[in-house]
Amino acid sequence: MERTRTMPDDLYERDILEWSERQSELLRVVADSEQRNGIDWHHVIEEITAVGVAQLNDVRGLLRQAMICLVRIHLNPADSEPPDWDLELACSLDDAADQFTPSMRHRIDLNFLWGRVLLRVARLSPDDPRGRALPEHCPWGFDELLANDRDHLLAALAGWPVAPATP
Repeated sequence: MERTRTMPDDLYERDILEWSERQSELLRVVADSEQRNGIDWHHVIEEITAVGVAQLNDVRGLLRQAMICLVRIHLNPADSEPPDWDLELACSLDDAADQFTPSMRHRIDLNFLWGRVLLRVARLSPDDPRGRALPEHCPWGFDELLANDRDHLLAALAGWPVAPATP
């Protein structure tokens, strides 16, 4: 008989994505051995998996929205910058940091998200040379984004040398 891995008691709080994946894996083992008790194992497993996937998708969306705000701020002169972009940026990154879990680091492709942002920018302003001058690859890593240092993020976007963000 295969021995199941025990999980730290706080895994649910620390990393709901990993928790949901582990719980689903364990339930599949139970479901394979218990077909007679009337539990709709397939849907129970789907719902538990969906808990982690939903949070993963939320963080992806928040990071993408933060990237959009950074591009908006970068492409517009400071004197015409709507203050709500700064607020939206700060809130998006705060929420992303609150929901981010360690297992998401390997499941979120920042370059993919950045590529989608660049496509949107190109569609909205196809003739704007500033939009075409944006970096091809995501100029930030998770640590920089989640540190929520607006000036550091904008400097990296502009390609300026910057000191590491302070926590």
